[in-house]
Amino acid sequence: MTQYWFPTDLVPGTAGNVQVVIDPSLAEDRAVTVLHVAEGPSLLTLTPGRARHLGLSSGQAVRVEDLAPRLAAAGIRLNGPDCLFYLPATDHEAVRLEPSPGGTRQLTPDDHEAFARFTGQAPAEDLDEAFVELDHWLAFGTFRGGLLVAAASMYPWRETRLADLGVITLPAERGHGYARRTVRAISSMALQLGYEPQYRCQRDNAASAALAESAGFVRFGEWEVVEKD
Repeated sequence: MTQYWFPTDLVPGTAGNVQVVIDPSLAEDRAVTVLHVAEGPSLLTLTPGRARHLGLSSGQAVRVEDLAPRLAAAGIRLNGPDCLFYLPATDHEAVRLEPSPGGTRQLTPDDHEAFARFTGQAPAEDLDEAFVELDHWLAFGTFRGGLLVAAASMYPWRETRLADLGVITLPAERGHGYARRTVRAISSMALQLGYEPQYRCQRDNAASAALAESAGFVRFGEWEVVEKD
């Protein structure tokens, strides 16, 4: 996880500053990103072209309060921040060995009808935000009386060993711990396969953040990316 987010030559900066990192390998939809790590560094990562446009150089420090006005003056807008959560490394072994509770299991193509009924009952906003799909790299679900009531799926994050997670519970079935069970089960399988579970949600989604923490995830930081033109 730290190998993905931090450059190998990162020098710890001072509090209140955002460090500039220039990365020529960034795709255009990630040409400007801002990462604020909880109790850690803040990084502005951008392509060489965007850096020239902003008049910034690698290793430069920008005051946090100056960053937004500087980006705005250059016509660069960022999406709302995602909160990033990860399981503590000290918990990996316990989660990896944790058996799935009854009714919670990996989903397969044979679950197509159950998943179709599930998505037909789930709010469109949840389906759009969580991005849970049966044909993702991993998919798990929790059933109650034959009805799929919660589902989660993962896919490898930008060709890394991070496994990005989405989860949905049907509105009428919330408050029973089904989502937590499903998140723990899919995270266990990801760890068994050598991947790091990654939980993301919008900063204003308090319910999703609470679910992450109830499933044992710890907030790593907040991440913003440039808006698409």
